[in-house]
Amino acid sequence: METQLEQARKEIITQEMKAIALNEGLDQELIRRHVASGEIVVSCHPKRPDQKIVGIGTGLRTKVNASIGTSSDICDIEMEIRKARAAEEEGADTLMELSAGGDLDAVRRAVLASTNLPVGTVPLYQAFKETTAKYANPGKLDPEYLFDLIEKQLDDGISFMAIHCGINRYTIERLRKQGYRYGGLVSKGGTFMVAWMDINGKENPLYEQFDRVCDLMKKYDAILSLGNGIRAGAIHDSHDRAQMAEMIINCELAELGRERGCQMMVEGPGHVPLDEIAGNIMLEKRMSGNAPYYVLGPIPLDTGAGYDHITAAIGAANSSRHGADLVCYITPAEHLALPNEQDVREGVRATRLAVRIGDVAKYPERREVEKVAAMARRDMRWGDLEKVLMFPEVAKNMREGRMPENKDTCTMCGDFCAMKKGMEVFKDDIKGSKIFI
Repeated sequence: METQLEQARKEIITQEMKAIALNEGLDQELIRRHVASGEIVVSCHPKRPDQKIVGIGTGLRTKVNASIGTSSDICDIEMEIRKARAAEEEGADTLMELSAGGDLDAVRRAVLASTNLPVGTVPLYQAFKETTAKYANPGKLDPEYLFDLIEKQLDDGISFMAIHCGINRYTIERLRKQGYRYGGLVSKGGTFMVAWMDINGKENPLYEQFDRVCDLMKKYDAILSLGNGIRAGAIHDSHDRAQMAEMIINCELAELGRERGCQMMVEGPGHVPLDEIAGNIMLEKRMSGNAPYYVLGPIPLDTGAGYDHITAAIGAANSSRHGADLVCYITPAEHLALPNEQDVREGVRATRLAVRIGDVAKYPERREVEKVAAMARRDMRWGDLEKVLMFPEVAKNMREGRMPENKDTCTMCGDFCAMKKGMEVFKDDIKGSKIFI
């Protein structure tokens, strides 16, 4: 089976490319060219023909990923199914199943059966969890078992994987020479791989056998997302030598993977101050040949726990504006607890708002719907306004729960409605003016 990338290079426009062009309102040939260059990746899986087709990359709407999953403290498959469905209902584009507790095969397969979204995983989670259960020592992970596990997850229907190929001895040496970090290491998969390398005195098998990783992904035309295992967990660690070493390696690997016909993404930073976001994205795009960039948040502040979905939304809007292609949501529970269903809903909503803000800045032609909303609000056409809002039911319920005496207005201003008074003043200027159409 040829991958979407390989077919695009042969000037074949696949059904998946056609679907993306239709969804995005773009030319099919333009999509094909960007897929051929590796600037767009296409979510598809031969075992999930009904899966939603999602394009990620240059010129496309910034996509939103929702992450769910069990932990060693809380493992409830039915809750994970509800969270998956909530993410899809709220408009997430992709889903990552990141369970680390319970029967991981059962959880993954239940989630896959409950959603039409493309689903991703981090295979190191299951590898280290099951190795620890068997040997009481994650350092005994067998690399052959890890590669078998990657294929098993792909065979189940996983469409993209965050695989930590960019961690190697050179990366770890940078951590040691800089005296570790203010915020430590925050990637579970990345940290356990660092520990495995330290215990065994060996190179990361995912880096050492990168061609093998690519060949497994190609077999299922899955997207290889080069995991950011050394990402900063504090803004004071942003762009330190260790993070930059891994980014350089991941960008090199993205190029090598594309040469093998594998669809590639690069994962980006966690905690980054606002003034560094644009530079971070510029570096990834420049060094990777414009590979799609999957950013985790990012979170531009370390003191917002409890409201980190808002903190991250600010970072996400800036990331989208400057060229990020896929944004992983952050929920209110980030840094504090395992998210519940309501946290998932709030996280998706906040992130969708954020990337829309970024896209409106990035693509001026997408501002037309904002103009339609403004005019409906000005004219107090509440029904028409609801049709173009991102969250119409929320708006409708809020308004109807506080309905004014004069139903043309709202209870914010009531008799002192600025919109109503403005229209009265300028009613003679309306006729023939394009502004008032």
